[in-house]
Amino acid sequence: MWKRFNAGLHEFYVAPYRRVFARAKRDEEDLFMMLVLSEALGLPNPASGMTLELLPEMLDRMHEWHTRQGLEHSPMDGLSCC
Repeated sequence: MWKRFNAGLHEFYVAPYRRVFARAKRDEEDLFMMLVLSEALGLPNPASGMTLELLPEMLDRMHEWHTRQGLEHSPMDGLSCC
């Protein structure tokens, strides 16, 4: 009974902020994606050597990112995900 009460109380406090947390996570991921892909987009990146290693990991999420940014097709010439 105590576990159900605790779970209900947790849900009561967390539920109103679930959308806010999801939005903050999506915004943070968009910023990170922009940092990793900045060299490919033509923006100078001081940390390009370190972010180059992350590029294969980010390519899986490329389609979600560019549609969220309002772009119909991938902004990079060599990569087409659509």
